[in-house]
Amino acid sequence: MKLPKYVQAWVDGRDGRAYYYLRRRGFPRVRLPGLPWSPSFMAAYEAAMSGPRTAIGAGRIKPGSVAAVVAEYLDSQKFFGSKSAGTQRMRRGILERFRAAYGDRPFALLPPEWIEALLDSKPPHAARSWLVTLRSLCQFAVKRGYRRDDPTAATKQRAVKGDGFHCWTDAEIAQFEAHHPIGSKPRLALALLFYTAQRRGDVVRMGRQHIRETPEGPVLYVKQRKTGIELLIPIYPELRAVLDATPSKHLTFLVTATGKPYGDNHFSESFREWTDAAGLPKRCSAHGLRKARCRWFAEHGCSGNEIMANSGHGTMKELVRYTKAADQARLARNAMTRTVIG
Repeated sequence: MKLPKYVQAWVDGRDGRAYYYLRRRGFPRVRLPGLPWSPSFMAAYEAAMSGPRTAIGAGRIKPGSVAAVVAEYLDSQKFFGSKSAGTQRMRRGILERFRAAYGDRPFALLPPEWIEALLDSKPPHAARSWLVTLRSLCQFAVKRGYRRDDPTAATKQRAVKGDGFHCWTDAEIAQFEAHHPIGSKPRLALALLFYTAQRRGDVVRMGRQHIRETPEGPVLYVKQRKTGIELLIPIYPELRAVLDATPSKHLTFLVTATGKPYGDNHFSESFREWTDAAGLPKRCSAHGLRKARCRWFAEHGCSGNEIMANSGHGTMKELVRYTKAADQARLARNAMTRTVIG
């Protein structure tokens, strides 16, 4: 028998009796009486479906505390409705750590100086993520009446020195390839990261079902998890050679030792082991290959828009550095060839 939407059945193994529950994301679980589709069942079902959205766990924590405000925020449209799934996962992780450490504190009494001290204890990149997350939480708290002011309003994002993730050099890529031959899992991982110019979270979800045949040749269909941008990326001959040498019957090209798709952190840990085995420095990360591919495009004369068509960047801000550096190097070489030294 097909159950109403969001209804799940649970059978007690002791007496074989079935119990039915309404379970919706962000809502508390509600037990439903009687048999599915019966008048009493449907009356309770309709009441539960139209009931208020209550933060899960709100009854077990102090009203007005950090834990209570975080629970309400995570259950709100402000959290679910405005950001991508990847951003939601990142912010949820930060807020869960924030709630675990400071959940009993009254939210209304958190001073700006304390927020500043908390951010100062984080590395620069992490501090930026924490600031935007806590600012969104505090703005929500002001709107809901838990605070009169936003304690993060005067806090400025710290400037991050350097260019972020290290951009792999050609020599580093060649060293990795020399250690991990075609046909190995590490070589497949590097080829997918470099030749598609995608993030790790998108690479670990790629599979043969995403390959499309077009008149111009095969392409890889990608819908970026972070941005939702859809891309058709040409499968370059170098990537095709690696894919052909590592056949797989799984839904994803990359799988763990047990045949399951990689999670983001598990993949990063494995890639770290593969780079260590190749004798590469710690600065060589999976994300650095995305930057290396963008650099490669720029060095070969591709415009910013052409690079974005491959990488899926939403703005030119990140790519300007690559095109400027490539143009400077090209102009310097041209100047050298035109200069006669007597």
